[in-house]
Amino acid sequence: MSKATYPLKLPLSIKKAAQRLAKEDGVSLNQWIAAAVAEKVGVVETAAEFFKKRAGKATGEGLMKFLRTAPKAAPEPEDILQ
Repeated sequence: MSKATYPLKLPLSIKKAAQRLAKEDGVSLNQWIAAAVAEKVGVVETAAEFFKKRAGKATGEGLMKFLRTAPKAAPEPEDILQ
């Protein structure tokens, strides 16, 4: 596995929390951050793939056709931006 370095600047509070969690896990801060980034990458890629499959062959035109059939109604009072 090849590795790359990246100078990371964290807010002090986040760094301290990460250091505490790394210590609790018995790993270095670097190893803990690498695992956290890998976990986030996995979550984002999995979600993107899920929504891509869920959308199937849907198109923007299909959405617009569906929306044109929506009833013409005023928004509920709690949905009005002020």
